[in-house]
Amino acid sequence: MKRQLPVVLLLAAAAGYVHAQSDVYLCVDESGKKEYKNTGTTKGCKRIDLPSLSMVPAPAAAKKPAVQTASAKSSSSPSDFPKVDSGTQKARDSDRKQILLDEMKAEEQKLAAMKKEFNDGEPERRGDERNYAKYQERVASMKEDIGRTEKNIEALKREIGNLK
Repeated sequence: MKRQLPVVLLLAAAAGYVHAQSDVYLCVDESGKKEYKNTGTTKGCKRIDLPSLSMVPAPAAAKKPAVQTASAKSSSSPSDFPKVDSGTQKARDSDRKQILLDEMKAEEQKLAAMKKEFNDGEPERRGDERNYAKYQERVASMKEDIGRTEKNIEALKREIGNLK
């Protein structure tokens, strides 16, 4: 039993050292598109040598002082930080709000045009869409674009609502 303990410890240490690095292949297809794979079984794949990974420990966290002074609690910015008078800040806020409103108006116009072209999920087929799968692909893309534009409008409305 005592002789087996060092062997078991040695095997456990060796198992902990095993890492998950494997070969990497760069594969280039007929159109020139590059793709990285872990197997080189397809044509146009070449094994590439990568540098080994090294583990660097994170730096130790700096300790915060237990007691803060009154001046450190009251100010959130450094004392030499430039201050802006309230009139200038109000003008900036007004400009920001106008920019957001303009962006929202443009997104709403874009959404209306996209929904009109989408035609409730049945847009007109184009001449280059002889294949029905190509048509379905365009319809799906249009649906995704409409969803993304609706999310943009929601985000702009939230941002405008957060303004003072």
